[in-house]
Amino acid sequence: MKVRFLGTGTSTGVPQIGCRCEVCNSADPRDRRLRTSVRIEIDDKMLMIDCSPDFRQQMLPFPLEKIDGILLTHEHYDHVGGIDDLRPFSVFGPVDLYMEQRLEKALRERLPYCFAEYKYSGVPNLIVRRISADKDFQIGTVTVTPIRVMHYSLPILGFRIRNFAYLTDIKTMEETELKKLEDVDTLVVSALRKTEHISHQTLDQALKIIDKIKPKTAYLTHMSHEIGTHAKVEEELPSHVFLAYDGLEMSV
Repeated sequence: MKVRFLGTGTSTGVPQIGCRCEVCNSADPRDRRLRTSVRIEIDDKMLMIDCSPDFRQQMLPFPLEKIDGILLTHEHYDHVGGIDDLRPFSVFGPVDLYMEQRLEKALRERLPYCFAEYKYSGVPNLIVRRISADKDFQIGTVTVTPIRVMHYSLPILGFRIRNFAYLTDIKTMEETELKKLEDVDTLVVSALRKTEHISHQTLDQALKIIDKIKPKTAYLTHMSHEIGTHAKVEEELPSHVFLAYDGLEMSV
C-alpha cells in the first residue's frame, strides 16, 4: 500500500490568509499545508480519504486516472469542498463516494445538481455508496473498517485499511472503537494545535491517543499554523511520531 499526503492543514490552510506569524512566513515547504486529504494506492485500486477544496490543485501533479473510491469522513467543507472538481474523472465512469446517510443528506442539499436523477452535461458523475460505522465494506479486494470518532458532538468516521488507520478531526473516541485499531502498524491522527480546542485534539491529546493505540509509526495531520513550525515541533515528538507534510509519501 502506498499512501501520499495531499494536504495536512486545517480548514484555513497554512499560510492562513492575512497572517504574518512565524509559521505562515516560513520558507520551509513543509509548513505550507493544503486542506487535509490522502491518496492511497492498493491492490490496483486508487482510493482517497476526503475531497478537500484544494482537490484540483492536489491532483494536478498526477496523471488523470480512475478513482476507485473516495471515503468521506464528514460533511464539513474542508473535507468535501472538492466534490464538484471530480468532473474530469467521470471520463472513467461514475466515481463512488462512500459515506454515511447523514452525510449523504447534507451533500444532496448542498450540491443538488451533482446528485440529481437527470443531470445536465458537465457535472460530475457520482454514485453514493452508503456505509455505517458498525460494518466493514469492500472496494474490490480491499476491506475497509469504519471507526466512529467524535468531532465534539458530531459523530464522524475514521478508516482502517489493513495495517493503516486514518483519524482526522477527532476529539474523542470510545474504548470499543479503539479495539478496532489493535495491531495497526501506521496511524494517522489529527492534532490541530497545542492549546485546547472544543472540537479538535491538541498535540498532547493526539500523543495520548497514539500511546493508547500503540502503532509502530504515527503521523500527525490536520494542523493549523498555531501548532508551530514543522522543524521545531518534530524535535519535541517521540521517536516513532512524525509531522506529516504535503507530498509526503510512504509505503505501508
